[in-house]
Amino acid sequence: MDANDKAGATTTRPYLIRALHEWCSDNGFTPYIAVQVDRMVQVPMEYVNKGEIVLNVGFDATSNLELGNEWIRFKARFAGVARDIIVPVDHVVAIYAKENGQGMAFPAPGATTGNADEARGTAAPAAPAAGTPRGLRLAPAKADEPDEGDDGGDGPDAPGPGGNRPALKRVK
Repeated sequence: MDANDKAGATTTRPYLIRALHEWCSDNGFTPYIAVQVDRMVQVPMEYVNKGEIVLNVGFDATSNLELGNEWIRFKARFAGVARDIIVPVDHVVAIYAKENGQGMAFPAPGATTGNADEARGTAAPAAPAAGTPRGLRLAPAKADEPDEGDDGGDGPDAPGPGGNRPALKRVK
């Protein structure tokens, strides 16, 4: 039985976003989200670049922040003007710490075939998010070819039991 067979099964994305937001906040980092923009997203369109926007979702930059299962809502100032921001959770393509680039990338909306693929981590990798710092991108990890400088151990870039799986890698 897969995740779609369970009544009410939800995606893991909102839980991972909340966890990484909390991790950033607890460690004094600034959490940023990269969002794929379409008609469902309410953001200042003048700040959208190539269909994406990067938003600071730290407590210092937002008010009334709600990280829900379906929507992320908050108020933020852009050029001194308060704006209501509403983002569907499935439009978040990455969340990361501004200071060191650590975080997680997600498939773009429409890139998955359903919650089962996302829950297993087998969804197609997302394109690199615009504004993603220090060359972060989602790339397949190769089990048989360690990267230069990789000791071949079970570090963060090592593939899981499923073989070649998407992994967040730092590109220098």
